[in-house]
Amino acid sequence: MDKHRGLYANSIAGLSVKMKDGGVSPTELVKDLIARIERIDKDLNSFITFNRNALVIAEEREQELQFGKYRGPLHGIPIGLKDVIFTKGIRTTMGSEIFKDYIPAKDAFVVEQLKKAGAIIVGKLNTHQFAYGPTGDRSYYGVVANPHDKSKMSGGSSSGSAAAVAACLCYGALGTDTGGSIRIPSSFCGIVGMKPTYGSISKRGVYPLSWVLDHVGPMTRTITDNAIMLNAIIAYDKEDPDAIYRKPEDYTRLIGKDVKDIKIGIPEEFYYEDLDAEVDTCIQDAIKCLERLGVKMTTVNIPSMHEFSEAHKVILRSDAYAIHAQNLLDYPTKWDDEVKQRLITALDTKGYDYAKAMRTQKLAKQEYREVLDTVDALITPTMSILPPNINERHTGKDKSDEHHIRWTITKLTAPTNLSGFPSLTLPCGFSADRMPIGVQLIGKEFDEAKLYQIGYALEQALLVEMPVFD
Repeated sequence: MDKHRGLYANSIAGLSVKMKDGGVSPTELVKDLIARIERIDKDLNSFITFNRNALVIAEEREQELQFGKYRGPLHGIPIGLKDVIFTKGIRTTMGSEIFKDYIPAKDAFVVEQLKKAGAIIVGKLNTHQFAYGPTGDRSYYGVVANPHDKSKMSGGSSSGSAAAVAACLCYGALGTDTGGSIRIPSSFCGIVGMKPTYGSISKRGVYPLSWVLDHVGPMTRTITDNAIMLNAIIAYDKEDPDAIYRKPEDYTRLIGKDVKDIKIGIPEEFYYEDLDAEVDTCIQDAIKCLERLGVKMTTVNIPSMHEFSEAHKVILRSDAYAIHAQNLLDYPTKWDDEVKQRLITALDTKGYDYAKAMRTQKLAKQEYREVLDTVDALITPTMSILPPNINERHTGKDKSDEHHIRWTITKLTAPTNLSGFPSLTLPCGFSADRMPIGVQLIGKEFDEAKLYQIGYALEQALLVEMPVFD
């Protein structure tokens, strides 16, 4: 492996040590990464906009190191941002024609935190238009291809974030997750994705899709890197009305600790229904692997899962239409047809449907709390299917909206957007065609550190090695 390839394949944790010790410089890292993006991304289409000042910022970070100022493990590390996250002076499009020339005057709160931590924002990453879709193939800027097979979906809506991280075009990225939009593409592209507890990460400066369901979270190639990024962005923001104050903690603190006698629940219903056979095999292998590590497995039941899925749909379409009603009036022709049609379905939803859905959300929080009082975490598949072909919209003969592929893709991820509980996906194997398969860990509220502990133990035991694409 040559030096450059070695840098590309490095983890944030590994690079941070080299950066601090002078073994690699921020300018070297950014120059090499820009060259790689120019070579690789023409086939993936993960970036919409590059940060023209990335090299200037890298030089500043290098000077800081020379003067003994080290900001932490993200110092000098190139990070990408889903293009719904506002960046001061850098175009932010939401994957839409409507905002193709929009340049925010301020950074999102999470961007401010990344900059404080020393990260270098290398560019803005492609997204399903307005983040409203799990397939990742409906952006004004084109389809994002899956690095493992360019005919397959990358997943959405954080499609560019997942593809760029998987293809080693940045060392980590931020995505957003309203029905699985971090975990879906992370699973399809073979990386680690965390949807943290609702209210733990500020959404200020992030273009909304649902006020009630939106989350921001990190996407990386390893568990440790994910925890490092979460440490950087998880700060209380008094200007975010949904922010919940928590004392600062180190989310890497349990990584590497023994998982013996940790108790994990396997849901009896819903999560394991209608799984692709190869997905089922991989998940069962992951469960057996954890059992060999001393984890105690037990079956659990969450009674109202199907109700939760329906409530999530009602809230999502109602919020999305409320957010975009003026855009639909002002820019009637500047929409992807599928996204626009999906927005319009909200007109059939009654106010009492929304009221009932909000009531069901309280039930979801209650039932997840009750089951997680008996175990440390839940283990489920992330996806029930393998990555479909780009533009595929139905997996069976029924072509109705009820059986649209979006509902199959989001089935296992959306419930914890409703409940707000933290959910982590990590790779657990491959299909016969070498497409990644992800396993999902669901934890107690604000117990992300425990999920990282379990996820790291599984990651190290399985040793699922992802290719470095050249």
